Amino acid sequence: MLNDPLANTLCKMNNAEKVGKTSCQIKPSSKIIVEVLKILKENKYIEDFKAEDDKKGGILDIKLNGNINATGVIKPRFSVKVTDIEKFEKRYLSAKDFGLLIISTPKGMLTHYQCKEKNLGGKLIAYCY
Repeated sequence: MLNDPLANTLCKMNNAEKVGKTSCQIKPSSKIIVEVLKILKENKYIEDFKAEDDKKGGILDIKLNGNINATGVIKPRFSVKVTDIEKFEKRYLSAKDFGLLIISTPKGMLTHYQCKEKNLGGKLIAYCY
């Protein structure tokens, strides 16, 4: 039984990257996982992903390109203000301007760079570098 599908997805991607695989398959799919994968694709951490409906929760085929060093879910989902983003950058990212935090905001899922530009806060979801 899966307790956290997003954490399982990021863990499978991380393990596949470490082994040197070029793709991985994720079950089940969800809207949050798809949004996180869109952000990772925009920032060139993954090459592409494709969603398939198998009538049992969905399957995601993810093409990896070897750019992920580490990725994970942030639990508990801390509330973060724009002024506090730097504190969490220091906690979860290995260096300044290296990697990204994914934050769920009222405007949708955004990276911490976009949140600073738009002056938005939200809930921390995941990190990747």
